[in-house]
Amino acid sequence: MRALPKLELLRAPTSDAQLGVMHDDVRTRAENRPGVYRMLTSDGEVVYVGKSKRVRSRLLSYFRCTFPEEKGARILREADRIEWDYTPSEFAALLEELRQIKKLRPRFNVALKRDGRNFCFLKLTRGTAPKFLVVRGPSSDDASAYYGPFQGAQRVGDAVRELNDALGLRDCAKDQGMHFADQPELFSIFPRTPGCIRFEVKKCLGPCVGGCTAAEYQARVKLARGFLDGTDDGPIETLKGDMERASERLEFERAASLRDKLLRLESLKEQFLRLRFAVETLSFVYPVSGHDGADRLYFIRRGRVRGETDLPRTADDQSRVAELIEQIFSTVERETAQIPTHEIDELLLLSSWFRRFPAELKRTRPPSPGLPSALRRLGHTAARSGRDSRSDDGNDVAADHTRAVH
Repeated sequence: MRALPKLELLRAPTSDAQLGVMHDDVRTRAENRPGVYRMLTSDGEVVYVGKSKRVRSRLLSYFRCTFPEEKGARILREADRIEWDYTPSEFAALLEELRQIKKLRPRFNVALKRDGRNFCFLKLTRGTAPKFLVVRGPSSDDASAYYGPFQGAQRVGDAVRELNDALGLRDCAKDQGMHFADQPELFSIFPRTPGCIRFEVKKCLGPCVGGCTAAEYQARVKLARGFLDGTDDGPIETLKGDMERASERLEFERAASLRDKLLRLESLKEQFLRLRFAVETLSFVYPVSGHDGADRLYFIRRGRVRGETDLPRTADDQSRVAELIEQIFSTVERETAQIPTHEIDELLLLSSWFRRFPAELKRTRPPSPGLPSALRRLGHTAARSGRDSRSDDGNDVAADHTRAVH
């Protein structure tokens, strides 16, 4: 098992006396209800955000951790007080935890982000000559296009190289100067001489050496995006044709090399087809039982929560739910493997939730016009049938390091 990264304290550890005050506060006031908690320093900095199905038990477990060996004890020793808010359910707590982490960017959450994962994404840079990069995670401060998540950065990187070669896309440095063929004014100061090996062997259009126009390059980028969206198999068909011609000419080594390239591209295609299937599968209305009858409906489309409301109990509630279903599910969305940057974490979160608790999928409902009245008839039982189907989250201290933060 991979060891957790060492989290260094930025100040003297919290005193035993203050830990005693914090412990008494939790023991006196906290309840065993779902919720989100925050560890804060004396000056108000939020150093860690977590969630639990039972807040009181979860927080008390921190005080049983051994300092400095255990992560929970190191987080606690950085804080001077603990705040918590209750939520209707564990699912609601999970969503709220993600939202608070993205908003507050607590130091300890950020230090542990993506540890234990091997997800990667394809990033299509901006500019006149975009290029693909394989990155660990999307950045929230740019408007680049991201595709994924995929698994296996090395395999994805190999596939991207084949995609670049098949379509003639560049893979040079991001700050490489571009000199397109339709910019003749540049050639008085820029000599059109060979300088790109991939251009010389006809694996790149050569936007840096005037080998193509800006429009020609953008047309190839469009083909690449079509391939990643699953609407254009051009790169695969090109490789198949090259492989068949090499075989007909008895160039068996070249045919074998092309076969390997083809397999890498088909592997990439298989991954994003699985992603699309997962995204399309996660489109439904999800009733969730809540504490003391605070049952909620979550409107999930393409793997992200698009809205939520109380379970309908009156005719007015039923009309409100019908309106929400119409607003959220009637609009047409382009089918694509590209995920908006700010929604990737939520997609991963929901995918993980339904993978951990597959029985929850049986309780979801398709967004049909008759759903509001059916939910009203079901009342509490629509959500309560799954109240005990989910396991305890008492191992949060060990599992927190898998959570993603941006």
